[in-house]
Amino acid sequence: MRLRIILLAVATSSLVLVSFLLPLALVLRALAADRAVSTATVQAQWMAPLAATLQAGSLRLAVDQVNAENKSAPVTVFLPGGGELGAPVPRSPAVQLAAKGHSFTSDAPGGAEVLVAVQGLPGGTAVIRTFVPDADLRHGVTRAWLLLGCVGLGLLVLSVAVADQLARSLVRPLRAVAGASDRLATGDLSARAELTGPPEVRRAGAGLNRLAVRIGELLARERETVADLSHRLRTPLTALRIDAESLRSDAERAQLLGDLDALERTVDEIIREARRPTQEGSGKGCDAGQVVAGRAAFWRPLAEDTDRAMTVDLAGGKVPVRASGEDLAACLDILLENVFAHTPEGAALAIRLSHRAGGGAWLVVADDGPGFPHAGLTERGRSSGGSTGLGLDIARRIAEASGGTLTIGQSASGGGSVTVGLGPLAIVADGNRRHRRSRSLPPVLPPRTRAGPRQAMDQARD
Repeated sequence: MRLRIILLAVATSSLVLVSFLLPLALVLRALAADRAVSTATVQAQWMAPLAATLQAGSLRLAVDQVNAENKSAPVTVFLPGGGELGAPVPRSPAVQLAAKGHSFTSDAPGGAEVLVAVQGLPGGTAVIRTFVPDADLRHGVTRAWLLLGCVGLGLLVLSVAVADQLARSLVRPLRAVAGASDRLATGDLSARAELTGPPEVRRAGAGLNRLAVRIGELLARERETVADLSHRLRTPLTALRIDAESLRSDAERAQLLGDLDALERTVDEIIREARRPTQEGSGKGCDAGQVVAGRAAFWRPLAEDTDRAMTVDLAGGKVPVRASGEDLAACLDILLENVFAHTPEGAALAIRLSHRAGGGAWLVVADDGPGFPHAGLTERGRSSGGSTGLGLDIARRIAEASGGTLTIGQSASGGGSVTVGLGPLAIVADGNRRHRRSRSLPPVLPPRTRAGPRQAMDQARD
């Protein structure tokens, strides 16, 4: 914007200067020519009485004296009888016309000639010719044009300086507003725009500040509402605990109390996630290899119970990614739940974790099942198995929050395959990717709060 304002000022100033200086330059050239011609005319008219009164010898001396004093504009007197005095020049058609009693100025090679007719002589009409060279016609014009050019250039530079200061006064507050909006887009709800600059820019900044306040209020209300709704579950949980403690069978009572403990931990985690600020944990990361190894060990007993061959291929060394350990574990659990819930018993599965070019990791979960019916299952609320359709959407948002992606496809055996790209721990992305990472994810159930892998069999594939 700053450059455009400067270019606009340069274009406008150039048009004004050209429309003003060009006619002025032409006027100056015309004035210089008129001044030279007027001087020559005065000189010729001064000699007219001499040509009418002096004898030929005296007139010759007067003409020679004038030519000696003014060599740049020689004078020639054409007498009625055909003789001439002064600088020798041929009788041009203009001289012959002047001999008929006409006084005028005409163009000549190398300048202009001023012709004055002197009538009343005994032999006819004499003609006084004064020649004005081009040097006299343009005397001082070059210097005047240079002066005008310097003045125009100075005015142009001045206009650029003024336009630059004006552009700075406009762009600086706009940059502040843009910076505040970028901070808001990354989840910093405390960002506020400074109200400076023109009235329109101040209004835009004030509107952005009101929007930030409103967004903070809505998010706070949403978090508290989710926390309140989750807290209401404690009353029926307490009733269930009382009923469970009244059971006579120790095994059934222990099993039911364990399930209730897991459910209470889930409710507590949902409340903590709902009340967590938007930016909290946005810069946390984890070692993907350690998390994936732990979750694979968690799900291996269920794979053995269902006669599934489970292959785990992990990259060597640490694999730092931008996702937190809880989110990455929840993402892997969602993918494994889908495998166990929607593939027949005995269908093999594979987990592969590899380094990603440029940092991060690739996490692939493949199976030998029937595969995915279509590629649109990552859309929120869309499912082909009668479930809520949220699992793969949550996994996709976890991947995008780390600066990566999630894609579904077909495994080598014809089954389903899900590839999760996880961004590196220190990532610099463009504005659109940064905005996607800043979205707050819905609370996900950390894997450590689940009662066991057997519960995954009751989940519908998302």
